[in-house]
Amino acid sequence: MKNHHILAVLLPVSVLFFIISCKSTPEETPAAPPDKPLAVTAEGPSQASLDDLNKAIARMEEARKRASDFESVSYFPSDWENVESQYVSTGELPRSTEDEVRQAAVQYTTLADTYDNLFKQVIPLYAQDREDEIVVARDEAVGTGLGDVFPDYLLDADRVVVQALAQYEGEDYYAAKDTWNLARTRYLALKTGGDAYNKRMEIVDRDFISYDPDNFNKADEIGLAAADAYKAGNIEDALNGAEEAGLRYSLALKAAWSGYAAERGRAADQERQKALGLKANVALKTEFDAASANYNEAESFVKAEKYEDAAVLYSQSEAQFTEIGKTAAEKRRDAEEAIREAEQKILESEETAKQAELILEGGES
Repeated sequence: MKNHHILAVLLPVSVLFFIISCKSTPEETPAAPPDKPLAVTAEGPSQASLDDLNKAIARMEEARKRASDFESVSYFPSDWENVESQYVSTGELPRSTEDEVRQAAVQYTTLADTYDNLFKQVIPLYAQDREDEIVVARDEAVGTGLGDVFPDYLLDADRVVVQALAQYEGEDYYAAKDTWNLARTRYLALKTGGDAYNKRMEIVDRDFISYDPDNFNKADEIGLAAADAYKAGNIEDALNGAEEAGLRYSLALKAAWSGYAAERGRAADQERQKALGLKANVALKTEFDAASANYNEAESFVKAEKYEDAAVLYSQSEAQFTEIGKTAAEKRRDAEEAIREAEQKILESEETAKQAELILEGGES
């Protein structure tokens, strides 16, 4: 290694000396007999040395690519910058003579070792990050509940992870990298499919199919095709299909909530009008104002296209207006009964007064 450093120091000096010598020496045609060619005083590099140089360059490029492919620049940015600087300077070394070619080969070998050492530091960090990504992706897929409904799909993705770990332990790093990516894509497809499936079940459970049957039926068709693609190992097609199915289920669900909210709004308004007809806004002002506040907020949610929230508040206000109407009706009945009783008492009092008057009149005669 010390020799390498010495060569690295001496090489620029020899090059500089060569340049200075060329500049300081006047260009003169050496005296020679006109019928004799000039003698060649310097020999070029041998083919063996050139072959060794090419091998050193090839090894260095391979080491550099490997370090780059596994994101060395992200983990050790300053180290990567330093070795890249050496890469540039090494590429500028002269290669005209045998000695220069040999020295260049030594420099490229040293550079390859540097890239390899950097890669050895990076690979465990890179592997840990990929493992962490896989754990997160799997948790998200499991969180949809799809593993409970279709456990075989999740098991298939888990097997891919086991394969990636085996490849990493066997130092087959490029294969492990590809398999990690495949496992992550599988989990992503499962999560996307699980989300789509949950939307579908919400539509079914709420009896919302009739609001947008076209999108619902098309989503079912695409979803089944995506499931078949996943089984066949066409994971990208499965992911794309799951995304489209989820989008169509979302559209159907939005249309359903919009229609359902409108229905609940009409029902709430009917109960509100009944309550107003019973003068509940006067007889039960506090309760009526609370119900109206929910109704008005539901109206604002509709304008903001928050249909599910609107439907909930419409339903609440509908129940409130219904209860207020019942209470107001009961109070009206009580009041009417009291009026009838009062009127009856008045009639009875008047009859009693007439009888008394007749008696008094009879007595006087």
